[in-house]
Amino acid sequence: MHAATVLAQLDHYLDPETGGLVPSIHPAVTHAPPGDAAMGTGSTASRYARSGNSGATVAERVLAQLEGGAAAAVFSAGASAAQAVLANLRPGDHLVLDSAAYYEFGAIIERFGQRWGVTVARADMCCPETVRQAMRPGETRLVWAECPSNPLWRVPDITALAAIAHQGGAQLLVDATVATPVLCRPLDFGADLVLHSATKYLNGHGDLVAGALITAQAGAAWQEILASRVAHGSVLPPFEAWLLLRGMRSLALRVERASQTALKIATTLATHPGVGAVHYPGLPGDPHHELAQRQFLGGFGGMLSFEIAGTAADALAICERTAVFRRSTSLGSTESLIEHRRSTEGERSTCPEALIRLSIGLEHAEDLIVDLQRALSGMRRMAEAPLAEMI
Repeated sequence: MHAATVLAQLDHYLDPETGGLVPSIHPAVTHAPPGDAAMGTGSTASRYARSGNSGATVAERVLAQLEGGAAAAVFSAGASAAQAVLANLRPGDHLVLDSAAYYEFGAIIERFGQRWGVTVARADMCCPETVRQAMRPGETRLVWAECPSNPLWRVPDITALAAIAHQGGAQLLVDATVATPVLCRPLDFGADLVLHSATKYLNGHGDLVAGALITAQAGAAWQEILASRVAHGSVLPPFEAWLLLRGMRSLALRVERASQTALKIATTLATHPGVGAVHYPGLPGDPHHELAQRQFLGGFGGMLSFEIAGTAADALAICERTAVFRRSTSLGSTESLIEHRRSTEGERSTCPEALIRLSIGLEHAEDLIVDLQRALSGMRRMAEAPLAEMI
């Protein structure tokens, strides 16, 4: 069944008590179900809310189906989902991390490694041989990739990474927050785990912090992840689970619209005299376009970045001059955002100093294009492109 159909109906959801087509919110912390569970022999999740709730269970069922996974788990934040995976590692283990990994997750992982005796190596996930060289036979337990990576939107070969990880006795985790299961299903290409910051596209309305993990196999390692979620109290609460489910219903439409608009904007920026480079895998000239075509379905996502032919100060000024784009960080919501990425990431940032990151929302494409044109035309050293060419 197509993802859009699964999402619109939440996997043909029907409330077992009322027959409602919208999940109910059950805020009770403790439960006393009839039968064996009431005597303490049933599922813990059905009796105490720190282990789960009915809304989270529905979201997990839908996500597992969307990703083609054996099981899913939702968390109180994307960072909580990441920590649950890291909790499976032990002192002396080795982890290979994307050298272009999202800066905040990168910092979390490296800090964890320093504190818990886990060695973290960086490797270019778009160069499989580099990843192979970073592996340590008998020590590497996890390879952590992003598809696409933030903020340059590079696309790794998931099949190749899975083969390298498995040959070395490790699991492959793919952070697919930006691609979403509408566009890419890493488990189909051999990944073991998929991570989402559900705060972003899965919810899509900027009013929820959440995370999700989906697994290819619900074995012992997965049970450890679930146990970590219970131990850390990071299950997604009932009302937040309800918000996530509400947002997921429109995911397919939102991703389709954002992808279409992002491609229009990327195509326009690629011909603008004041833009030096555009990073978007949907552009035919992008170095990752061919691989993205093989791994993505129906679009290339709503995120792109571009480097201006100027300085960091010029890039900051452009961000300040936009009227439709909102100057803020985050992504995947209904409103379009603009930011000077290096300022957001801080001193340790490795992204180009004149790079501007865009998160495309649901506004009309023409309004966004004209807004960028006006902001770009303010650069003194830049020839203004005719408005007719920008639309």
